[in-house]
Amino acid sequence: MPVETRRPLISGNWKMNQNHFEAIQLIQKLTYLVGKDDFDAVDVSVHPPFTDIRSVQTLIEADDLRFALGAQNCHQDDKGAFTGEVSPVFLQKLNVSYVIVGHSERRELFGETDATVREKVAAVLRNKMTPIICVGETLTEREAGSTAEKVTGQVAAAIDGCSPAQVGGLVIAYEPIWAIGTGRTATPADAQEVCSAIRSTVGGRAGAEAATAVRIQYGGSVKAGTIQELMSQPDIDGALVGGASLDPEEFARIVQYRLHESPGV
Repeated sequence: MPVETRRPLISGNWKMNQNHFEAIQLIQKLTYLVGKDDFDAVDVSVHPPFTDIRSVQTLIEADDLRFALGAQNCHQDDKGAFTGEVSPVFLQKLNVSYVIVGHSERRELFGETDATVREKVAAVLRNKMTPIICVGETLTEREAGSTAEKVTGQVAAAIDGCSPAQVGGLVIAYEPIWAIGTGRTATPADAQEVCSAIRSTVGGRAGAEAATAVRIQYGGSVKAGTIQELMSQPDIDGALVGGASLDPEEFARIVQYRLHESPGV
C-alpha cells in the first residue's frame, strides 16, 4: 500500500469534560470551523464522554456531518456483571468508529496492563470498530534511555494475536506520558524517532504491508503551534489531541494544519 494512501487522522479526546449540552454546542461550533476541504484531506474523530455519545451521534447523523464518532474506552467483554463498565457492543450500536484503548491515564490511574489492552483491542475489532492504541513512556523511563524498549513492548503486546490485515487497519498513538497535560511536547525529531520504531515493530510482527498501512498518531500537549512540524515527519500520520480539542478554534486550526504549512515543508 503506498504511503500516500495513509490519510491523516486528527482525534479529539475530550476526557471527563463537557456534559451533553456542552458537547452539542462544541460540535456545532466545529461544524462552522471545519469545512469540506478539510474533511477531503483529513479524517477527524471526536471522543466525548460516554454520557454524551448518543447526543453527538444524533447531531452528526441528523446534519450529515463528517466527524467520526469515537469513544474513550470500553470493557473487554461484550456483556456481563461488570457494574459501571461499557460494552463495545453498545458503542458499535451507536455507530462509534474509533475507540481509544490503553490511554496512559487508564494504565497509570486505573491499573490497565498490557494484557488488558490486548483484550480490549480484540474486543473493539470483534465489534467492527477501530482501536486507537496508546503507548508511551514516563519521564523516568525516558531519562533512563528505555523509551524504545517500553514503547515497542507495548505495541508488540497490543497487536499480539491480530492478523496482518487487522494490524494494517489499526491506529497507534504515541503519547509520551511526561508530555500529557504538561505543556511539554516531544521535539518533532524525537517523536519521529519513536514513531519510526513503532512502524518497524509492526513490520517485524505483521509484515511490511501492515507497517506501511498502519496510522501512527502523536499525542501530548498538541497545539496549533506545534502540529505542522509534527505532521511533516514521515512516520507521523495524525494527532491525538487532549486539552486543545475542547477549544473549537484551536482544534480547527490543528485539523487545518495543511493550510498553514510553511513554504518548503
